[in-house]
Amino acid sequence: MKEIKIHTSQITLGQLIKHMNLVSSGGEVKHFLKNNTIYVNDITDDRRGRKIYPNDIVRILNQSYKIVHHEN
Repeated sequence: MKEIKIHTSQITLGQLIKHMNLVSSGGEVKHFLKNNTIYVNDITDDRRGRKIYPNDIVRILNQSYKIVHHEN
């Protein structure tokens, strides 16, 4: 499982997808979510505004990621 470091207390699913460089713009996020199954803590979710917190597990494109908080 890979770790994704965030510098805030939470991040939205749409921001996370952009942060991971899976899409290049916010407009592409909606299309990406429509065409891919995303799991947050083993529950499917396609809401780009879904808040993701440290210690959440996100599975995208058959790869699992643990979200961790990283101080600057």
